[in-house]
Amino acid sequence: MTVSAVAQEMNFKLSKQSETPFYFSVKVPDGNYKVTVTLGSHKKKAITTVRAESRRLMVENCATLKGQFKTYEFIVNKRSPRISDTKKVILKDREKYYLDWDDSLTLEFNGVNPCVKSIEIQPDTTALTVFLCGNSTVVDQSKEPWASWGQMVTRWFGPSVSISNHAESGLTAGSFLAGNRLDKILCMMKKGDYVMCEFGHNDQKEKGPGSGAWYNFSYNLKKFIDEVRAKGGNIIFVTPTQRRSFDLAKVHIQETHGDYPDAMRAVARRENVPVIELHDMTRTFFETLGFENSKKALVHYPAGTFKGQDKALADNTHFNPYGAYEVAKMIIMGMKKLNLPMVKALRNDWKDYSPSSPDDYNKFLWYPAPVSDTIKPDGN
Repeated sequence: MTVSAVAQEMNFKLSKQSETPFYFSVKVPDGNYKVTVTLGSHKKKAITTVRAESRRLMVENCATLKGQFKTYEFIVNKRSPRISDTKKVILKDREKYYLDWDDSLTLEFNGVNPCVKSIEIQPDTTALTVFLCGNSTVVDQSKEPWASWGQMVTRWFGPSVSISNHAESGLTAGSFLAGNRLDKILCMMKKGDYVMCEFGHNDQKEKGPGSGAWYNFSYNLKKFIDEVRAKGGNIIFVTPTQRRSFDLAKVHIQETHGDYPDAMRAVARRENVPVIELHDMTRTFFETLGFENSKKALVHYPAGTFKGQDKALADNTHFNPYGAYEVAKMIIMGMKKLNLPMVKALRNDWKDYSPSSPDDYNKFLWYPAPVSDTIKPDGN
């Protein structure tokens, strides 16, 4: 379903139930939207998961009995590449098909007999917006089995916090800036909003004059700081997720990021930028799971698991939904450690988390979206 652009509240009575996933889409201008969904059916019991845009998890596995209904509220950030009449975000070819960058707000309903009674959508100008900058470990991955923490962290926030994820696979701090992505953030950001930056994976592969952790990388991080603060925003650094690179004894994670995490920390100390130590937490996470079980958090699947997959997938950088879900919890624990204001908006079912005691991957329940891809995202 698609309707014209709105400037006021919209209400839709769907009474929609299905044995397969389905989508709802409405054309709206860029901005934040408060979405209220009532899930359930008079006719059958159901388990309904709600995701927004490119698989951002909003409602996790809502179970309803026949005749039972449950209502949820959350904020969806919608954006297009347009910055001004003469400027836009420079998208990669693959991004041009992302639901994240089109003219509509899209919801995915998935699960067991997913059922929706009604949807209410209204513009929101008061939510605290957290803008995400980064690479393939942050981006809203559009297709199964790939996933990143930026599209999972949305699950834990109530209707006063919006997550706006501008990351893309393969980007460095420099290419993020060159692609006008920070400019897009700045044109959407209001005073007091937050910008979170996780870079390092791809930056370390840059070659040429000035490349390296202590010059180009540090210089670009300083540009993020200056430009965000000049517009009245707050900036947070996130050290990069570890790669699954065990030592010969298959016990400890080896450092593969060179000087980049330390360079980020050094810039943060000089400029008084808070840091979430995702680098350390993901090391603990992998080592706790162990050499074999840590594969359960990444895109490791035998041939034939997904449509058109004729070869095994064995990726030690990119997370699957379980891994991304766990890393998102680490991000929230980092926010709590820094006492950031958005943690006041955590949903009532949030429980504090430790990467040394991760959730059981055997109990993680994820209903795959209808679209999958065996092509590895850009970057490593």
